[in-house]
Amino acid sequence: MISAIALISLFASSALAIYLPPSNLLLDQDSTEYIVASLAASNNHGAPIPPESAGSTPGWYYGDDPGAADGLPWMKDVDLCAVLAQTPNALRCPPATPTPTKSLPRRSASVPSATPSPATPSYYTVFSGLTGAIEASGYLTYGLVDTVANCEAMCNKVTGCVFVNSYHDVNGKNGSPLLTCSLYSKVHTALQAKNYGGQTQPDGSIDYITNSDGYALSI
Repeated sequence: MISAIALISLFASSALAIYLPPSNLLLDQDSTEYIVASLAASNNHGAPIPPESAGSTPGWYYGDDPGAADGLPWMKDVDLCAVLAQTPNALRCPPATPTPTKSLPRRSASVPSATPSPATPSYYTVFSGLTGAIEASGYLTYGLVDTVANCEAMCNKVTGCVFVNSYHDVNGKNGSPLLTCSLYSKVHTALQAKNYGGQTQPDGSIDYITNSDGYALSI
């Protein structure tokens, strides 16, 4: 026969088992683990909702001033990039720009030369200067960048990316100079640049698109 004390202990342990939240819900949203999980390909690398849809937010930032990007994962953070590099299906950081070095004295001919770096992929202009951004199939992810070159560098690190659409989304954020960088697995033309903004912002303003450029990967 089970004693009263044993029953109380059993009920107490059962209650704890019921109300103990799963460990994956306890992850700090600022932790590296949470950020890495959010940048998985299955989550469109942090931006599951395309930029033309209400409620969308960029998934990452690749540039020199992370403070300008509202706390987005910074794709130049050395520690974050190291973890991403070891995580299957996660977004990869573009390689850091090499620092120029001083000229060295000519070496002996017997010293083997360094292995040349792989050629950097190149892009050609499909359209430029439009007031509409791409709204079409093949969407992969989007984020914020400083320059068009930054956007192309991100495309190089996303599997299947062959087309980039960079533009200014003028949305009331104090005239931010950052570019929106949308990546696609299909090449698009000016005919698909049908996203003209028009979404109401928190300050009541209506966003609009300027300087929309499209670049396709040279194959």
